[in-house]
Amino acid sequence: MEFKHISVLLNETIDSLKINPAGLYMDATVGAGGHSYEIAKRLTTGKLVCIDQDEDALKTAKANLKEFGENVIFVKGNFREMKKLMMPLALFGFDGILMDIGVSSYQLDNPERGFTFKENTRLDMRMDKSNELTAEKILNDYEEKDLYKIFKEYGEERFSGRIAQNIVKAREKKRITTTYELNKIIENSVLDKQDMKVKSIMRIYQALRIEVNDELNALKFAIEDAMFLLKKGGRLAVISFHSLEDRIVKNAFKYLESDCICDIKQAICTCDKVKTGNIITKKPIMATDEEIKNNNRAHSAKLRVIEKV
Repeated sequence: MEFKHISVLLNETIDSLKINPAGLYMDATVGAGGHSYEIAKRLTTGKLVCIDQDEDALKTAKANLKEFGENVIFVKGNFREMKKLMMPLALFGFDGILMDIGVSSYQLDNPERGFTFKENTRLDMRMDKSNELTAEKILNDYEEKDLYKIFKEYGEERFSGRIAQNIVKAREKKRITTTYELNKIIENSVLDKQDMKVKSIMRIYQALRIEVNDELNALKFAIEDAMFLLKKGGRLAVISFHSLEDRIVKNAFKYLESDCICDIKQAICTCDKVKTGNIITKKPIMATDEEIKNNNRAHSAKLRVIEKV
């Protein structure tokens, strides 16, 4: 299957990075390379590092960016380890780093990857296929209370308890291995109309995907690493697609911009917190109606940008 993906907030993201033709940049979640292409074509003597944990994505990005030759460096790995990944390359002092968070259109549309609920396929959901944890293992091996926790916290699903309970009952008879088996359990656990059942299915799949790939923790570590790798005046741009991700980015940026985190009742600062960033986007940049019309995935996208001081 061809790796297809439409980059969201493309112009807004490139503009926010303020590309220096001789600068050093990173696309920490390169995907098919849509954002990277626009960065690379603005470089002369500059360099662009492209990271992705998905081998299919890297293969596609290499093909799409081959015209830029040695100006682009490809690295397989998780963006949560970008500092570690840069050590062998001795690359530090980046002018800009981009992180486009979440699952790609290719991963969603390819039944073999197990992200979609629309096809009957194995429950996988790994972005890095070398990882051992899959959605199938979670559904069959996690205790009921742990299933409830991830459905509630990562999916914000109001029927989390009933769904977790029915998953445990179902797996006592037969191991849950396919998407349609999971869909049926969710549908039988939800009392609402069919359109509401579909939304519950989507929320459970989101929760499983986040757990399989440890996405929220990865995002926290990635922001910390990115700020370390940036030079003063360098910018970090993060595109998120749901409230849990955006909340992490918003709170992390707020912390980085703060000079003090002491209780406001304290007369003297004792925290020794030092401001390390200026938030460029006081409110997140969102897609225009025209972009959403052409790419429905953009409707929930939010871009936040911070500059290192």
